[in-house]
Amino acid sequence: MPRTILSVAFPLTPVGPDAVGGSEQIVAQLDAALTAAGHRSIVIAAEGSQTFGELVPTPGWDGPLNDEVRYWAQQQHCIAIEQTLEREAIDLIHMHGLDWHTYLPAPALPTLATLHLPCDWYSESVLHMRRRRTYVNCVSRSQREQCRFTHLPIFTVENGVPVDQLQSRGHKRGYAMALGRICPEKGLHLAIEAASRADMPLILAGETFPYRTHVEYYEQKVRPRLSDRTRFIGPVGFARKRRLLTGAQCLLVPSRVAETSSLVSMEALACGTPVIAFASGALQEVVEHGRTGFVVHDVDEMAAAIRRMGEIDPQECRLAARERFSSHRMACDYMSLYEDLLSGSFDEPRPSTEVQQPITPGSH
Repeated sequence: MPRTILSVAFPLTPVGPDAVGGSEQIVAQLDAALTAAGHRSIVIAAEGSQTFGELVPTPGWDGPLNDEVRYWAQQQHCIAIEQTLEREAIDLIHMHGLDWHTYLPAPALPTLATLHLPCDWYSESVLHMRRRRTYVNCVSRSQREQCRFTHLPIFTVENGVPVDQLQSRGHKRGYAMALGRICPEKGLHLAIEAASRADMPLILAGETFPYRTHVEYYEQKVRPRLSDRTRFIGPVGFARKRRLLTGAQCLLVPSRVAETSSLVSMEALACGTPVIAFASGALQEVVEHGRTGFVVHDVDEMAAAIRRMGEIDPQECRLAARERFSSHRMACDYMSLYEDLLSGSFDEPRPSTEVQQPITPGSH
């Protein structure tokens, strides 16, 4: 039966297919899939967002981001959620922001919160919350291991990307690619160093958000390393990203934190481009060492792996993406999970000391 799903994004970053942030891309994909499946999709997100369903925009912000701005944005989300719930007959709420617990409405409707970031980035109160009809979802097995102690029922629906839309007939060219938020945890200066040691030109794409630490990282670690052979082109939309990834010899992912997923790695594989990634969290699940790329441990190993790109078959990369990382599979899994939660099967909180087994749609 048709459902009305309220998706709530992070307050300060617009949602859409060209979004830089992973959670914003996932919200956009779910919104499109729900609408295509005949459900009603309502999305609360920053103004400037692009949705297929109904957008409830909250005010954006152009200046520096600090605690005062974040609190203001959270309050705007609280108002938008309250007004939407008064106006609409919502079946289920799906939260996506890092700060989702700060704008929770009264515990009446089933509420699923997907944790897109490492579990220790969330407030400690989140996993120890006791709240009726509230559930959390992890996006990979490795993230699930970090979150195994919680009072709340916990599920695992893994991320996906629009594999079919990423297919391209472009030819490989002589450069490596690195793509992501320009911030310390992504370690993109290490990609620059590895490409330089391998004597491989590098195209670096991404956005520097106006957080002080992000701006300082770009100014101190990235900009001094740019040259004719290492170009920074800023943020790129979906079409340009597809073209750049298709033409790249490889994608470099030198993340310095335990990644919960890696949409850009999945996108690269769908474009037939191998991935060279540090052994950080779920990157070891995404990259099949020796088949779709290489898992490495430092800059020297990354540089050595760049020289071995000829060993990886682009068709194997595309096949792996189609088999494992389809956004259609992700959306179907979420819709199945929504139905399970609406049935009331998981309404009792679990003890915080219990190690919960993986629960995915169709497995129970």
